[in-house]
Amino acid sequence: MTAHTHGEVFGDAAKAAFAAAYPKQFCKLEHTLTDEPLLTLDALATLAAALPEDSIEYNPGALPIGIAPEDVPASSLGVVETIRNIGESGSWVVLKRIEQIPAYAALLESVLGELNGTVFPRTGEMLRHEGFIFVSSPNAVTPFHFDPEHNILLQLAGSKTMTLFPAGDEAISPPRVHEAFHMGEHHRNLPYSQDFAGRGTAITINPGEAIHVPVKSPHWVQVGPGAPSISLSITWRSEWSYAEADARAFNRALRKFGLDPASPRPFPARNMGKALIWRAIERANAMLRPKPPAT
Repeated sequence: MTAHTHGEVFGDAAKAAFAAAYPKQFCKLEHTLTDEPLLTLDALATLAAALPEDSIEYNPGALPIGIAPEDVPASSLGVVETIRNIGESGSWVVLKRIEQIPAYAALLESVLGELNGTVFPRTGEMLRHEGFIFVSSPNAVTPFHFDPEHNILLQLAGSKTMTLFPAGDEAISPPRVHEAFHMGEHHRNLPYSQDFAGRGTAITINPGEAIHVPVKSPHWVQVGPGAPSISLSITWRSEWSYAEADARAFNRALRKFGLDPASPRPFPARNMGKALIWRAIERANAMLRPKPPAT
């Protein structure tokens, strides 16, 4: 695959909007990646064939907003065939951790590098850079969920409407759900109630537009009618996001002793007290685990 040769992706207006929102608020941005050769359907079918199996997820598109992961039916087509026929296959595909392929790693690093001037002073170094590409049939639904990363979703073809909810709204994502997620005991998908609808903000993006999605902001997505969608999600972690996650995990441990701990505080609070205690517990547990026998 040929490395990209694209110029600046985010102009001054987009960078200013991002700076006004990051890291707490969702917002709409503009970008210039719509003509990127690495992001055409043919290139993405080739990418799907090159990625390891555990980096590919594909599902039927006709899903309810709220669905348990075990209730998602299996797709009937292979991933390459699904992508090449995405207009008719009634599916959505996500190609995960595209940075495993050098040309896509270069693209991801270039785009993220444009944002570092805003990110670094607020949440520190951009850690664990990962890219995800979504290829979806018309009207396909990505169910209600949240993600632990800082994220910008760039629309390349077709349209999408993302309905976002505040990350700190505990009526929508209760503390125990966050805690179980960070202990690997809860899938990213969240239970959804129609009572939530009035709390959300729907943002539609077309080619050349993007959405900044804050860490753990619950959301669900529906592709527009008439045309398939291609989207690129560029993500990173920060020490702040890791501290929030570790504080949640420590709270999970406290609940097992019958306590009712306070939730981590929103940015700019660092939540390092609980995070450091949890990391110390994890190191101690790792030292106490039996070592595998020598071979």
